[in-house]
Amino acid sequence: MSINDSAEDIYAQSFNAVDFSKIKVGIKTLDDAIVNLGELKKINPRLADKKEVLRAINNGDYETMRDISNFFYKTSGIYNRLCRYMAYLYRYDWLITPYINSDNLKPEKVLDGFNKALMYLDNFEAKRFFGEVALKVIKNGCYYGYLIPQKDRMVIQELPPKYCRSRFSVNGRPAVEFNMKFFDEAFRDTTQKIKMLNLFPTEFKKAYILYKEGKLKADFAGDTSGWYLLSIDNVIKFNLNGDDFPAFISVIPAIIDLDAAQELDRKKMQQKLLKIIIQKMPVDKNGDLVFDVEEAQQLHNNAVKMLGKAIGIDVLTTFADVEVADMADKSSTTTVDELEKVERTVYNEAGVSQMQFNTDGNIALEKSILNDEASMYNLLIQFEGFLNTLLKPFNKNPKKVYYKAQILTTTIYNYKEMAKLYKEQTQLGYSKMLPQIALGQSQSSILANAYFENDVLDLVNLFIPPLMSSTMNVEALSQAKTAEDGEEKKAGRKEKADDEKSEKTMKNIESQG
Repeated sequence: MSINDSAEDIYAQSFNAVDFSKIKVGIKTLDDAIVNLGELKKINPRLADKKEVLRAINNGDYETMRDISNFFYKTSGIYNRLCRYMAYLYRYDWLITPYINSDNLKPEKVLDGFNKALMYLDNFEAKRFFGEVALKVIKNGCYYGYLIPQKDRMVIQELPPKYCRSRFSVNGRPAVEFNMKFFDEAFRDTTQKIKMLNLFPTEFKKAYILYKEGKLKADFAGDTSGWYLLSIDNVIKFNLNGDDFPAFISVIPAIIDLDAAQELDRKKMQQKLLKIIIQKMPVDKNGDLVFDVEEAQQLHNNAVKMLGKAIGIDVLTTFADVEVADMADKSSTTTVDELEKVERTVYNEAGVSQMQFNTDGNIALEKSILNDEASMYNLLIQFEGFLNTLLKPFNKNPKKVYYKAQILTTTIYNYKEMAKLYKEQTQLGYSKMLPQIALGQSQSSILANAYFENDVLDLVNLFIPPLMSSTMNVEALSQAKTAEDGEEKKAGRKEKADDEKSEKTMKNIESQG
């Protein structure tokens, strides 16, 4: 270093000689705002990867799609809400109607079968079952079950979709195959495996023995061994429109984009809080350094030490002129709109109105809800067919009488309106049970309440409603009509009783007599 060296040369030479390991830096750093965005991806890099989701959809990889769907059901509030909304949209209100085909059938016989059928479905808890199955169909794409008849109810053994498949139907019912590898892969311990086999129906035990003997071979090229065709009458399968993939799997890539956009927004907000203190080392009038590099280093370290616990503040020490370019977005409205645009994309992919979950206006949602009802109606029809399958033991003599189940189209949005419509139909002579069923009561509870209140408590004679055509039976109407016809119709005001008449009036009547 010579006396003729400029300040820049001196700084450059000293800069190369500085031990940077001794220079302190700020202890609070900001992660890169572009790389590795998305909290969900950090939790599970495989299932939360957009490329993996699109690959599974394109290849029809049902197993991976189910894993992805269940992961997002647990971690994404939007996806969870979408699944539960669609699954619980319908209320699954049902009723049984006896179809009587014989004039000689005694009413007691009809009522006996009707009561048994009602109790059977009541014990089955059809509403709860259909809600749970609908949610699993939405999440997993399908539901497989094995029927285990009991004396007073039906019990359903759920089967894991990973080990089930259905390639064809028989008489309108799906033929379900179950892979016996399930017991070897799910239960490694022999004792536990035997316990689980004993919990399953007998058909599974027989099939597992065939599998261990090597008799369950592959059916076609590329197929795996271990598949066993279960009895058609003992199995059920539900899905939406014949497809086994999760209903909202195509929404997940948009949810991944939303998660990344939200984290980017958080990083931008964090970046706005950061401040850099720039201390510029002075030079004299000749441009020479006032402090040498070691002294500047010590001044820098002192500033870092003093501000070490300050939030969002770093220190820069320099001999050069510094200009800071602010990259922050000055318009908060633009940032908010970008996030809302990404969020709207999620609901657009789902085909569900965002207003149903975050209402901030008076926009009518009837058309959107009707579309959602239509999307789930196919599953509702499958449930109705299943209820009628359960009623087969009660229809042993269909030429005389048979019982048929029906599921109403009542939803969480329209059930009050439907109840009013059914009530109006009641005034025309239609079913008196439908209004109460639409409000959530079962047929058995309606009949039990009516019998208890009318025959036991005799409330029909204690609480008498105003006489109207809708509240009077045929006999009462006939009596009222007869009484009306027997009365002598007179013009003018009704005559007062004798004790209410004045003395002058009574004298006039007597004089006329």
